[in-house]
Amino acid sequence: MEIIGIIDYGSGNLHSVTKAFETVANQIKKEIKVMRISDSKHVSKCDRVILPGVGTFNDCKIGIEEVDNLTFELEKKIIKEANPYLGICVGMQLLADKGFEGRETTGFGWISGHVEKIPIKKNIKIPHMGWNTVDFHKEHEILKNIQKDKREMIVYFVHSYQFELTSDTNLLGSCDYGSRITALIEKDNIIGCQFHPEKSQKAGLEFINNFINWYP
Repeated sequence: MEIIGIIDYGSGNLHSVTKAFETVANQIKKEIKVMRISDSKHVSKCDRVILPGVGTFNDCKIGIEEVDNLTFELEKKIIKEANPYLGICVGMQLLADKGFEGRETTGFGWISGHVEKIPIKKNIKIPHMGWNTVDFHKEHEILKNIQKDKREMIVYFVHSYQFELTSDTNLLGSCDYGSRITALIEKDNIIGCQFHPEKSQKAGLEFINNFINWYP
């Protein structure tokens, strides 16, 4: 049986994320158990790890640090053992070297870059909230069968800060919101999405399906 662990550290739309993964898992012809993980010792049991995040970069990082050994266990599972990881919203942003929401805060540093506020421009409301089109920058298994032959997908966003990548090598998808917004990133066994797949209806469920069936 494959175990998908959704990290519960006091932040994130856990109910919706859990239900979305359970819905997809129930349609796949293999044994899958979706679990909420609030104790770091259970991270070792996971075959795949999901890190949601709602709120500020700083608050989410503090929430993770307040769970004994969680940072250590996540790094062991994702970096050393190379299990698939999906970071959603702030769960993606935490992959950066640092974030500047509230105050400067160190991230995981697994994908080089920093998190800063979306530029304020005329006719651009902050937060970036609602549906937007993500344009794909390259092919990847996580995008298989989404929007068929189109190199884009329409998904749901809610955020005020954005991930500024050091290198576009890790850029998988972006959207336009007055400027280019990093929407989807990847590196080896790591995927991060700024949008919320659990709120993105058919495209979001297909994205989750692809992640569950992805073997990097």
